[in-house]
Amino acid sequence: MPPEIDIATVDLAGLQALAPRDAADGLLELAPPELASLFTRLGDESLAEVLSFLDPFDTARLMGKLSRGQAADVLEEMEPDDAADVMEQLEPADQEAILHEMDPEAAEDVRALLVYPPDSAGGVMTSAYLRMYPDMTADQALRALRVLAEEAETIYYIYITEPETERLLGVLSLRSLVLARPNQRLGDLVAPETIKVRVDVDQEDAARLFSRHNLLALPVVDAEGRLVGIITADDAAEILQEEADEDIERLGGSQPLEEPYLRAGPLRLYRSRILWLMALFVASAYTGNILKFYEKTLSEMVSLSFFIPLLIGTGGNTGSQIVTTLVRAMGTGEVSPSDALRVVRKELMTAVLLGITMAVATYVGTVFLGTAPELGRVVAVTAMCIVLWAALVAAVLPLVLRKLRLDPAVVSAPLITTLVDGTGLMIYFTAAQWLLHLD
Repeated sequence: MPPEIDIATVDLAGLQALAPRDAADGLLELAPPELASLFTRLGDESLAEVLSFLDPFDTARLMGKLSRGQAADVLEEMEPDDAADVMEQLEPADQEAILHEMDPEAAEDVRALLVYPPDSAGGVMTSAYLRMYPDMTADQALRALRVLAEEAETIYYIYITEPETERLLGVLSLRSLVLARPNQRLGDLVAPETIKVRVDVDQEDAARLFSRHNLLALPVVDAEGRLVGIITADDAAEILQEEADEDIERLGGSQPLEEPYLRAGPLRLYRSRILWLMALFVASAYTGNILKFYEKTLSEMVSLSFFIPLLIGTGGNTGSQIVTTLVRAMGTGEVSPSDALRVVRKELMTAVLLGITMAVATYVGTVFLGTAPELGRVVAVTAMCIVLWAALVAAVLPLVLRKLRLDPAVVSAPLITTLVDGTGLMIYFTAAQWLLHLD
């Protein structure tokens, strides 16, 4: 936060001028009395407007510094889905206390969203949408739109439902409504096919529909086809960003953080990393066993050990490149398990070219080091084989995990490196035994 700004005395314009991160840092530094004073001066509506741009984790911490009544007033002014995201960060007792202080209608909207898992379509949808009925005319709908527009999160789509059951019949765009004849029924104007998603669908699958169909909002229905909410484009973009961040963290061999990095303490970072670190430590123990198994081969030609770091590093780097590219492609829906043969064929063809290049490079390297030509051939052949093997492992494992409904990002770069290290040593010493006639 800029040092010349006193967050405790800033007005609404000054607070809105701050970057969200600066505003969050400044507000979190305030003592409860200072925050309460700011709340009194700005009002719940203005403060809610600012807080809606902050991370739910930070907003929940700020709610803890306000009285239950003040927190309830602020959450009432937020969109229902944003308020539910904040409430999910609070303890159940605090949730219930704040909901009790809220306006009954607003509290009911938030409660309805809290019953769904946070990572489902129901957990990220909002109940602030425009619902109308098929027998209404275009002129009636436009008059209703002028009254209801402020209560909806988006007005670009109007959802047509059955009056009694609330079952979704179709979606009407604002453009179609404006261009319709005044007496034309809404039921005659709805799109012939409606793209919708079930309330229990994973949020990432729902978010992918936006990029696939260029939507501005996506209706969410229950098992009976009744409209229960919508997911907006900004929420979909946020979901995809969060999923990408989680994939990157998993690819690095770490559990994703549930809070911003700067808010996470050393103990939280320790817990997110230690399990993977210990698992990789145990998995890499077999590398030492392989070296012990080939101890006699190493004793016959000690110079074989000179190239071990080079070869296992090449295999690990090859696997990491493929896993990173493939997991990202799967995350965006570009690749699925049904594409397994195409992926393996493509990666093996690429690996042949990479392997030849690395074989030539390693052979030239052995020449410059002055090693025996026959050892140079062993290293070159091994480099070629390790690149091919690493490519096969890295191309297959993520697809297998996705087929088993597991997160492909679990096949992180460190895990691939660990797997390829040991098997790469086996390839190296086996090639040395065959080509150099060693025991």
